[in-house]
Amino acid sequence: MFYTIFYQPIYNLLIFLYNLVPGKDLGVAIILITLIIRLILYPFSKKAIKSQKELQTIQPEIEKIKEKYKDDKEKMAPELMALYKEKKINPFSSCLPTLIQLPFLIALYQVFLNGLTKENSNGALYSFVQNPGQLNIIAFGFIDLAAKNWIIAILAGLAQFWQSKMLMGGGSKQGGMSQMMTTQMIYFMPIFTIFIGGNLPAGLTLYWLFTTIFSIIQQYMVLGFRKKTA
Repeated sequence: MFYTIFYQPIYNLLIFLYNLVPGKDLGVAIILITLIIRLILYPFSKKAIKSQKELQTIQPEIEKIKEKYKDDKEKMAPELMALYKEKKINPFSSCLPTLIQLPFLIALYQVFLNGLTKENSNGALYSFVQNPGQLNIIAFGFIDLAAKNWIIAILAGLAQFWQSKMLMGGGSKQGGMSQMMTTQMIYFMPIFTIFIGGNLPAGLTLYWLFTTIFSIIQQYMVLGFRKKTA
């Protein structure tokens, strides 16, 4: 089921774009498929960005409730849920895009790990998608997409850092444990991205770099528009 719903459509879309791009540059095809996936997920991402920002604005109220009921967890949960309901905020909606994107990420990992290098990978092609033969896995003339690339991984980490700072920077001042956890995540996630990205095929790391860049653009569109209309 995963093969039919995720792997095969993504593989075929990538090959279709590869055939379409002048010079058949796989790196350009990856950037295009990243853009398409981000556009598909945009409604979910937009809702998540708004939810994360709204959660920051009510953080002082959340901290007051946590402090007031720190010794009574049973009363704390209903009070927090009442606050979320009053402010019309779903605290779980910010996780939705990540959960939805996970199958795409796994499918892309399988495509880059197997589909680009194995000889029988073109057997997954639909009948209406032209078989390109042996794929050129060298992107932009110098990047081997099947090999590890720490430079792309570092760029992806820096983009992750900028995305986190952009989202967290304009929020209200938090305090206590929440402030500490937020600060840790701003620095931890980029380091984690670099470490994981540096050990993955460069094709997948390139996807992660550009999905973060497109996410930054989407955040600017959502938050920038909200500031203008506030």
